[in-house]
Amino acid sequence: MILSTLGRYFLKRYLLTMFWFLIGVASIVFLIDFSETSGRMSGLTGYSLFGVFLMTLLRLPLILQQTIPFIALFVGMTVLISLNRRYELVVTRAAGASVWQFMSPFVVGALLTGLATTFALNPLAAWGQRKALAVEAEWRTRSGSPAASALPWIRQISDGDDTVIGGRVILEDGTLLVDAVVLHFGADGRIVSRQDASSAKLQDGYWLLKDVTETRPGEISTRHSTAQVRTNLKPEFVQQRMTQPETVAFYDLSNKISVARAFGVSTKALETQFHSLLSMPLLLVAMTMIAATVSLKFSRFAQSRSVILGGIISGFVLYVVTVLVKAFGSSGVVPPFIAAWIPVVVALALGATILLHQEDG
Repeated sequence: MILSTLGRYFLKRYLLTMFWFLIGVASIVFLIDFSETSGRMSGLTGYSLFGVFLMTLLRLPLILQQTIPFIALFVGMTVLISLNRRYELVVTRAAGASVWQFMSPFVVGALLTGLATTFALNPLAAWGQRKALAVEAEWRTRSGSPAASALPWIRQISDGDDTVIGGRVILEDGTLLVDAVVLHFGADGRIVSRQDASSAKLQDGYWLLKDVTETRPGEISTRHSTAQVRTNLKPEFVQQRMTQPETVAFYDLSNKISVARAFGVSTKALETQFHSLLSMPLLLVAMTMIAATVSLKFSRFAQSRSVILGGIISGFVLYVVTVLVKAFGSSGVVPPFIAAWIPVVVALALGATILLHQEDG
């Protein structure tokens, strides 16, 4: 069926509809993100409309990647309902083709879209997110404005000096922290001093702090142009510790996981991201199967609104469950492999079961 004229026609319809959906969703996402980013960063030094335009373009692939499952659901429903209303599926059924035969082109289209998302869109999204974060960090550094959220803290013990260091923004793969904070602890576990710096750069054997304000209990704060904090951390360790999964391309995830394990850094988030991207093609197939369960019933004028709404709700529930279980996998509550694959397998089995019940009794 896939290689037949009808199969190629169905596949062409699916891919063409997917293309126009992607264009439409990308346009809407771009306008919304451009407006939100412009309002959020309009007061920063270095701000310009052209700069925000470029930043929005850089962020667009990542946002689009997150919407792909929903796009696959709506594309499947749109194509199948359209074919039904034009009697093309009716003729196909009358020719003796089973639901599994004429659905195969749509499954292939979903698989191709998923493979393109994993192997083409994801690397572009990871690169764009890194660049967008770097631009935002530069603007905030010039303006002296902190970033929106803090990043992970690192604890280090070097020559008896117990310190915790963190920052608002990470640059250069984690070896440069913007708006850094260093907390020094005494032998009794109490904080003995705090250093706030505009930046902290990891050098050979120490962190180089700039524009430092040092505070000790019961003393007046002092300012220094530079300061050094001893460390036994290696740049490779810091890079792995500070890595954000969404900024790592699919091709680099396996290597990142291996290196992180060698340094004793938790790899749960990276593994969950790897398996999520690996399962993306089958997730889109599951979304297409769910679309088929509510779109194949012939109606002369229009599909039942309640049935279509049920399909949308089912797809939304699957997406929410997938994101929720992925969060459990990243935190280590659920093994990453299970977190990424179980929702997809269950959705595929459920979609196939419903189609079997509807079509084959």
